[in-house]
Amino acid sequence: MTSHTTDTAARAFAELDAYRALEAKQQPSWPDPAAVQAASDELAAQPPLVFAGEADQLRARLAAAARGEAFLLQGGDCAETFAAATADKIRDRVKTLLQMAVVLTYGASMPVIKVGRMAGQFAKPRSSDSETRGDVTLPAFRGDLVNGYDFTPESRTADPSRLVQGYHVSASTLNLIRAFTQGGFADLRQVHAWNQGFVSNPANQRYESLAAEIDRAVRFMDACGVDHSELKQTEFYVSHEALLLDYERPLTRVDSRTGELYDTSGHMLWVGERTRDLDGAHVEFLSHVRNPIGVKLGPTATVDDALRLIDKLDPEREPGRLTFITRMGAGKIRDVLPGLLAGVRDAGATPLWITDPMHGNGITSSTGYKTRRFDDVMDELRGFFEAHREVGTFPGGIHVELTGDDVTECLGGSENIDEEALATRYESVCDPRLNHRQSLELAFQVAEELKQP
Repeated sequence: MTSHTTDTAARAFAELDAYRALEAKQQPSWPDPAAVQAASDELAAQPPLVFAGEADQLRARLAAAARGEAFLLQGGDCAETFAAATADKIRDRVKTLLQMAVVLTYGASMPVIKVGRMAGQFAKPRSSDSETRGDVTLPAFRGDLVNGYDFTPESRTADPSRLVQGYHVSASTLNLIRAFTQGGFADLRQVHAWNQGFVSNPANQRYESLAAEIDRAVRFMDACGVDHSELKQTEFYVSHEALLLDYERPLTRVDSRTGELYDTSGHMLWVGERTRDLDGAHVEFLSHVRNPIGVKLGPTATVDDALRLIDKLDPEREPGRLTFITRMGAGKIRDVLPGLLAGVRDAGATPLWITDPMHGNGITSSTGYKTRRFDDVMDELRGFFEAHREVGTFPGGIHVELTGDDVTECLGGSENIDEEALATRYESVCDPRLNHRQSLELAFQVAEELKQP
């Protein structure tokens, strides 16, 4: 590395580290600063999890979605766990996203960008720093990257060695994702096989009908001598909330081609509703990396909030750089979103707009489970598309919490999961997720919305 390159890198990191002087919300209380530094040093010595060129490619794909030429499907676990990073569970999450993408692509005749909330979604913001059960109060569970879920002092103590463990689990997950999506598993001629092992219900039957149509189309191309090698593999990117800065900073690297900084922990990173303060550490940090960036916007977000975030995170108005992820709630989206869309449009900015129909619709069941009603999720989805049609802007994608497993965490859907059924397979350590069949139902509904003028 030349002295000029070294100087450029040093300046870039000096600018990045301005975040250290600002308030960083939702960070754990590490008991041993020396152990945090040791973990940081170890992370900094590891190879990158993703590459700058991949992040650049995703940014180009997202730019197409912002123009209305593609659609973003972003989904995965609310909070990944180390224990669930098994081959079968990773395969089923990828399979569910691939199935949803097939429904969207074939139903709406539009390219679908596939981004998994995977290989890094191990840290979660909490409404309280502590949790009390009976007479015992312990630190809140902040995700496997910080502490354990078991309600014991040993488990709930923040442990910086988990930062390194999270890196290695993410590397293993990415390795398997790449094998699945590039090694034949994503071949569109296997669309029937993707549905095997799931109990039959209307959503799966509808998918099987679509799979049969795709089979006929592929056979027709074969008969015509068309080379459909592009159908044998697919692009697949990973994303997570860049919440834990002690994890993100050591994995930020200088791209040798350009001298610019990339956070190599994931292709796309986002900042949450609780940490998107303009004068906070998270927004400052993300303003200095070249990855595609997302920002969650809740029902209290104003046009001024959005424009100031654009000025901070995307001052050059670069297509594909900034994605706004709205999470308004079914009862508020039709009132709030149109004005937000119009205000940003009138200011000449064109970020990618996608909807998170999950986080604004949380409830607690009479049996004590955190859950969401599938009908509320669908209603917010419809409100998102209605708002864009009203304003004349592009509905660019969806961001959903889902799993490839047949869990019972969200009420309703064609399975008619009721409050008593929640206890059957409620496995989330954080927020409730759509199961495989509910995810397919959602994809068909979105495909119908995309068909409308």
